[in-house]
Amino acid sequence: MSPKNNKRGESYNQLEAGTKRAKPVQHQRGPEIQPYGKIAKLPIALDEKVCAESAENLNQLIADTMTLRDMYKKHHWQVAGHTFYQLHLLFDKHHGEQDELVDEIAERIQLLGGISLAMAADVAETTMIERPPRGREEVPVQISRLLEAHELILKEARTMAKLATAAGDDGTNDLLVSDVIRTNELQVWFLAEHLVDVPVVRADRGAVAVAGE
Repeated sequence: MSPKNNKRGESYNQLEAGTKRAKPVQHQRGPEIQPYGKIAKLPIALDEKVCAESAENLNQLIADTMTLRDMYKKHHWQVAGHTFYQLHLLFDKHHGEQDELVDEIAERIQLLGGISLAMAADVAETTMIERPPRGREEVPVQISRLLEAHELILKEARTMAKLATAAGDDGTNDLLVSDVIRTNELQVWFLAEHLVDVPVVRADRGAVAVAGE
């Protein structure tokens, strides 16, 4: 082989080697680096047992919050009737706010050294919120489902906040009170007013007359 051809062969081999290195390494699998339910302790001046308890509570909360978030999106798509436009926008706004809460709760779990729930199947197995049907429901039913989910989350968030305070986990308490509880309370108010049975066009004059007697 001539020196010229030899150089071409070397260049081709180098090109092949470089191309192989540039290819993505696909279809990889390996052991978990941290099992679910175990704490990878971070230096945040909290006892590992406290971190584990808070992470467990927050994983229940994130499962319910993700379910409520997704229920808002379901109703956003499926809402019907003369209040379609207003509720279509409101449901989407609340979905976005719940999505922000999901991220904040997940980050707190990771900060505590835990592993946050993430996949839909795991959330479905964990949530305590009643599963709605796949089909479309009437607006009063949609809102009632949302209010029931909010109330469940508020009850557990208040209980978890007290437990976090007792354990000295002020960060978790602050997240629960300042973000989770206040956001859910405000959304309850905006929803509940849609279920007040008041006249839309003409005032109920008979009721006014009776009240004046």
